[in-house]
Amino acid sequence: MGMKRFRGVAAGTGYFSQFHFDAWRRTEGVEITAIAGLDAAQARETAARHGIARVYGNVAEMLEREKPDFIDIITPPATHLALVQLAAERGVDILCQKALAPTLAEARQIVDIAARGGVRLMVHDNFRFQPWHRAARKLLDAGAIGRLQSLSGRTRLGDGWGADAYLARQPYFRDMPQFLVFETGVHFIDVYRYLGGEIVRVFARLRRLNPAIAGEDCGMLLFDFASGAAGLWDADRYHEGSAVDPRYTFGDFLLEGEDGALRIDGEGAIFLRRLGAAETRHHYAPSRDGFAGDSVAATFAHFIARLVDGAPFETEGADYLRTLMVQDAAYVSAQSARMEPVIKQ
Repeated sequence: MGMKRFRGVAAGTGYFSQFHFDAWRRTEGVEITAIAGLDAAQARETAARHGIARVYGNVAEMLEREKPDFIDIITPPATHLALVQLAAERGVDILCQKALAPTLAEARQIVDIAARGGVRLMVHDNFRFQPWHRAARKLLDAGAIGRLQSLSGRTRLGDGWGADAYLARQPYFRDMPQFLVFETGVHFIDVYRYLGGEIVRVFARLRRLNPAIAGEDCGMLLFDFASGAAGLWDADRYHEGSAVDPRYTFGDFLLEGEDGALRIDGEGAIFLRRLGAAETRHHYAPSRDGFAGDSVAATFAHFIARLVDGAPFETEGADYLRTLMVQDAAYVSAQSARMEPVIKQ
């Protein structure tokens, strides 16, 4: 008997949805039967382009009529609570884009609603599923550099300078009161948890370089890990980096351990250097399909595999709250100018 075929629906037809629908089309055992979007013309065009049979203007009606196994929520954070409620009431499992909610308190509500409804909830944070981070995790597990001592990353996206910053692709970025850490940094907090374990303290220095936007677009975040390792994320969206496509890896990374170091460059190449030895390249083949190493497709493959076997998602809603707690502590630190603890739930 073959694997169950899952029927899914999606809410949202904005900029990033193109990467979702392309990846779903290539995911085995899944059919997206319908989408819902506020812009009817955009929703019809999206459905036609991706071969999706039906379009709705109302998510509740879509869930009632389609009776799907799951919903993929690709809408802005402020809409997530209501959409999760609709799905949970109907016993529909949920994959929800980050940011999970505008606030940590609302994110906790979302997790509680899913739990009370007896449905599965996975947060779609695809950065940990980028192939260079998966390969680095395997090398760490194999003892390639010994016990991890430090983890650092440098991100320069270069899409946020000038009076017209973000207008072409995601104009709502301009009005977000919390921007760099809330929209981008949360990805790296999750990646750092994936690679380095739990973060227990954080220090943040945040700035706004472009006066045309509302929130911060530059920051340095320092992390203390429970293991004793240290972390650094040095990032801004204003200045340009050296990568041909800065949105492929979203930065350069260095992992240092007691026996050596791993380096990931802006093309996704990984280099290993043992103490006292020459640097060598770790050979693997990161994809150029889809988004950032085809990480959306990898996220979906994980979601479906866990629906099949019932094991926890890596970004299970309840566990992902820890990532959001680190994010919150970063904003507190930026105000207090102190290293702030990540308070346990």
